[in-house]
Amino acid sequence: MAKKQKGNRIQIILECTEHKESGMPGTSRYVTQKNRKNTPDRMELKKYNPILKRYTVHREIK
Repeated sequence: MAKKQKGNRIQIILECTEHKESGMPGTSRYVTQKNRKNTPDRMELKKYNPILKRYTVHREIK
């Protein structure tokens, strides 16, 4: 019987870094996928934060 391998593509959550510091209620999070082989470290993207109404840096959380 063939062995099942873990896929390289995994689901991750991106959370806003500036929102925590602002003290406003709520969070801005995005769910996306990344390739574990090509991007082994934590991902960082600029995404829109609807609460702050501007583009901010979103980092990968576990």
